[in-house]
Amino acid sequence: MKTTYKLVLGATMMVAFAACNNEQKTVEMNDSTDTDNVEYTETKATVVPGSYVDLNTGKTVYIVVDPTTGYAIDSISKVPVDFYINPTTSDTLYKTGLVVNHSLVNTGGKWSFDETKVKVDGDEIKIKDGDSKIKIDGEDSKVKDGDYKKKVDGDEVKIKDGDSKTKIEDDEMKTKSGN
Repeated sequence: MKTTYKLVLGATMMVAFAACNNEQKTVEMNDSTDTDNVEYTETKATVVPGSYVDLNTGKTVYIVVDPTTGYAIDSISKVPVDFYINPTTSDTLYKTGLVVNHSLVNTGGKWSFDETKVKVDGDEIKIKDGDSKIKIDGEDSKVKDGDYKKKVDGDEVKIKDGDSKTKIEDDEMKTKSGN
């Protein structure tokens, strides 16, 4: 629990400073040697064109961004690629560019999200790992881990950690401590 708390706190601090730059933030699950210990950090999830391995076919494909949906597609067949592997980093990516290591299951030869950890409904993604919960809806996100809560709503960030509250809006950070 403390490790998750530290990771979420570190990610929050990164978002707090980066929020002043008005960049879109989403959540990434980084690779970990312990498959039960998924780490969460804030990053911009985007499809980066390049050579990848389609997880479902095992074939090398050149991924480009579909101009209509913004999702990953095979540049030759123009078919969407749901999950693909970056051979340089060994990260597994979702069609949105979100890193989804340790969040997939193989059922009948087809890879899909492990529904006990991740739920996807359109642009909305919900991630649950133990007591930690993360919800991403377009540019907005919410993180909850025990007494720690963070909400990103466009350019506004609100963080509550126990008795401490932080609000970041219009390049201005305000903090209250309730002692």
